[in-house]
Amino acid sequence: MRILVAEDYLPLRRAVAQALRESGWSVDEAATGSEALVCARGGGHDLIVLDLMLPGMDGLEVLRALRRAGEKCHVLILTARDGVEDRIRGLDAGADDYLVKPFAMEELLARARALLRRGYDVKSPVLSFGEVEIHTSDHRVLVAGEPVELTAREYALLEYLALRAGQVVTRSEIWQHIYDENATVSSNVVDVYVGYLRRKLERPGQPRLIHTRRGEGYLLGLQEDA
Repeated sequence: MRILVAEDYLPLRRAVAQALRESGWSVDEAATGSEALVCARGGGHDLIVLDLMLPGMDGLEVLRALRRAGEKCHVLILTARDGVEDRIRGLDAGADDYLVKPFAMEELLARARALLRRGYDVKSPVLSFGEVEIHTSDHRVLVAGEPVELTAREYALLEYLALRAGQVVTRSEIWQHIYDENATVSSNVVDVYVGYLRRKLERPGQPRLIHTRRGEGYLLGLQEDA
């Protein structure tokens, strides 16, 4: 999934962004409120990790502006303010969750995973499709009970298709959600990675997992190709 981290303190922003990238997500970064607002409006993010004490336009202003514009992306607020009234203001402004500094990075990652699942109306951390199990909490993938090694990019693609199971996902949507704004990709990279996944996950005699819809994109689900 694609995440925006808006935090002005560079060491913390880099640490959070790195932890998210190591978890297989694409990450964009912003250091000011105005930069965060511009990036969030056009980025197609699944989650925004938003510091309240941003220079210029603060985090609450950014959040209110996004909600007024109809932006439905989940927002996880980071702040040193731990008062009940501060948390209420953030939640009433449209935040989905709230994490007080200092925090454990593992807790931030767990909250991010929960919010990302919620964005696709998925409750369980394990997504199952026939013999394939996708464990979103620790990014493990099993086929018939046996672990399958995937690269971070392969896992990101599989998770996105699985969260949208039963829907046709276009190549442009895949690019938008699993690559950050600085990524340079070739025109056929999505097709290449779909091929990698098929070789690793699909077994002879078992239903096909990832289906091609020519001129449209890809669909994940246990069904016959049209």
